[in-house]
Amino acid sequence: MRDVILQAGTLWQREIVRFVRQRSRLTGAILQPLVFWLLLGAGLKASFKPSGMPAGINYAQYFYPGVIVLVLLFTAIFATISTVEDRKEGFLQGVLVAPISRSTIVLGQALGGTTLALVQGVIFLVLAPLAGITLSAGAILVSAAMMAIIAFALTSIGLVIAWRIESTQGFHAIMNLILIPIWMLSGAFFPIEGAPAWLQWTMRLNPLTYAMAALRRGLYLAEPATIGVTMPLGSSTAIAIAFAAFAFILATRVARKASTI
Repeated sequence: MRDVILQAGTLWQREIVRFVRQRSRLTGAILQPLVFWLLLGAGLKASFKPSGMPAGINYAQYFYPGVIVLVLLFTAIFATISTVEDRKEGFLQGVLVAPISRSTIVLGQALGGTTLALVQGVIFLVLAPLAGITLSAGAILVSAAMMAIIAFALTSIGLVIAWRIESTQGFHAIMNLILIPIWMLSGAFFPIEGAPAWLQWTMRLNPLTYAMAALRRGLYLAEPATIGVTMPLGSSTAIAIAFAAFAFILATRVARKASTI
């Protein structure tokens, strides 16, 4: 166990150090979702109210939890693309031939990406009062815990792709094809209750929908009356944890089958 902690911790530390040296990743991961929120939220809140949205809030307020998940998503993309770069530079091959299990390698990578995403998500959480959301200490703790679960799941999905793709261009294309629709169909952009019946089934089959619902409940822990109709916190959190565990197991299986070349 000590060896696993040391090995995974070393890879985790490497991800943190690399992030500190690449400040542009922080700028891109936070400013791009912020621009989306300011432009779409401010532009649509006066004229757009999708069916099923809770009464008493505007669209900018509804869209805010979705933007937090978008921050986590972009960070997951930026963090896991390093696996593709490590393969090109030869670092990944060196790690793979070392006496360390591939599950430990994936764990260190996933924890590194999760930490970076969580830090950036918490930074963005400071803007909650601007969205009209009152945060209590409990709301901050629950929201941070849900962000960690979501970040771990998205980072693990990124690793599933990164361990199989050999070019950064292909990685971005596949990640955008998979993660952006998953995000849009999670209730981040519009409520599940107001969607057409066929789309509702698609959203209910999307595991990120439940993670989004749990995050939304966590953010509104201090004012539950304004959240409207949504899934219970307990069951949503359980499904989100199962989703994160499944994504990590899948990433581990892909890493074990990957070639060292």
